[in-house]
Parts: sequence; C-alpha cells; structure tokens
Amino acid sequence: MNLLFFKLRLALKVGALALLLAGCAAPSPADYAQERPKLELRQYFDGPLLAHGIFTDRSGQVKRRFTVQLNGKWQGDTGVLEEDFDYSDGSKERRVWTIKDLGNGRYSGTAADVLGAAQGEAAGNALRWSYTLKLPVDGKVYEVDFDDWMYLIDDKVMLNKARMSKFGIELGNVTLSFQKL
Repeated sequence: MNLLFFKLRLALKVGALALLLAGCAAPSPADYAQERPKLELRQYFDGPLLAHGIFTDRSGQVKRRFTVQLNGKWQGDTGVLEEDFDYSDGSKERRVWTIKDLGNGRYSGTAADVLGAAQGEAAGNALRWSYTLKLPVDGKVYEVDFDDWMYLIDDKVMLNKARMSKFGIELGNVTLSFQKL
C-alpha cells in the first residue's frame, strides 16, 4: 500500500510540475499569426524611419535614452538597414544590418557588432529577432544576448521590446517606438 501511495504522489507531483512549466512557456511568433496589420518586413523597413527608445536596468530604472535615424533599402530578398543612434549623453553609434528574407516568415541578419547571424521569425503583426551583440562597456566588450520582439501597430508605428541577458540572467530591457516617415 505504501508503494502504491508513493507512486501516486510522485505521479501527481510530476503532473503538477508539467502543468506549471507549460504555463511558463514563452510566446512564439505563431501566437500572433492572426493579428493585423500583417508585418511585411521588406515594406516596413524600406525607406526612412525614426525611433525613440530607452534602456532600463533590471529594476526598471531608465539608464539611457536615445533616438535612432534608420534607412532601409531592399534589393530582392536582401535588405540593408542603416541605424544611427544619438544618445542623451551625447554619444553616437552606428549599426548597419544586412537582412536576408529566407521565406516563410524567416529572416537572418548580420552586422559588424553582432556575433554570428541574428535569426528572425515573423507571423501576423509580430517579429521575434534573436542575436548576440558585442557591447562595449568601460573599455571592455561583452557578448550579450538579445531577445527582441517587434509589434506592428499600424502602417506607420511599430513597438519594440528587447530583453538583454548574459548567461540567461536578465541585464535590462530596451524599449523602442518606430515611426515610418
């Protein structure tokens, strides 16, 4: 009887743990497949855009504010997206992405300060973009992971929230509002 009771308790605990973990599952771009307007990356990131953003630390405190002038140009399935950052402390930064449309809502991208290739997946109004950025801080360069989500609001506005982490530990978040000009 004790062995049967033990097995039953173990099965209930394993089942409860499985339900708990299933409830913690991360969203997927497919969760947004029915959302409109549909994000067509080659259309949205074609031409000039302006973005405003902030970086917040783990506690939610704003640590940096910035604007970004963007310009995208596509030739076939390949696009070049130029980003010029102006930070509130007066510093500037430039990143140039080369983005490849792989079809079926899949994208890859490279930039000089990105380790390897970024991977993207779009569905409905959402894009998830994952990459490792070489981030200079106080004379050192750290490799930090970005889990970047973009949501098209209308034909002009897209919101972006990115989780920045190292070894799975959250360092902070970047929040941006893009406006197509």
